[in-house]
Amino acid sequence: MSDRHHVVLLTFPDTAAWRPAFEEARHLPGLRFAAAMERSADGLLEIEDTYTKGAGVATVGSGVLGGLVGLLGGPVGVLLGFAAGAALGNAAEEHAATEGGAALIVLSPRVPDGGALVALEAVEPSPEAADELAARHGASVERIDAHAFAEQVRKAEEAAEPGKDPEKDPEKEPEKD
Repeated sequence: MSDRHHVVLLTFPDTAAWRPAFEEARHLPGLRFAAAMERSADGLLEIEDTYTKGAGVATVGSGVLGGLVGLLGGPVGVLLGFAAGAALGNAAEEHAATEGGAALIVLSPRVPDGGALVALEAVEPSPEAADELAARHGASVERIDAHAFAEQVRKAEEAAEPGKDPEKDPEKEPEKD
């Protein structure tokens, strides 16, 4: 079976079992991102934990690259190059974090009252590892194609833009009387 890029949702009927499952999920093959959300019995939703594989790599890598380029300008050039590169890398990571937050907002209605949801973004070589994890911890499993889910998030972001009417087609010009 070829690798599949999925958003894997592990739904827990209560809030007790997600924590050990989340820790195990961090070691699943192909995992890129994990987030855990809980909803209290009275409906209050909280994001309890997140994990991003390779967090900080873009910031440090860009800083080092900027510092190497800055070698041409001497010691001050190294310092300025590192700072500029790290700032660009950090901006890229912040953008990814913002997209992750929007995805969690889209998933939030799936968190049951008094329960929890662990969302995993992974390129799965096989579904067995996540399925076995869910079975061990009493969770139900749902998979969403990552590209289809990204499109859902994009549409939700567009609909949430201030001043934008989702009922109107942005390509159409308003009719003039």
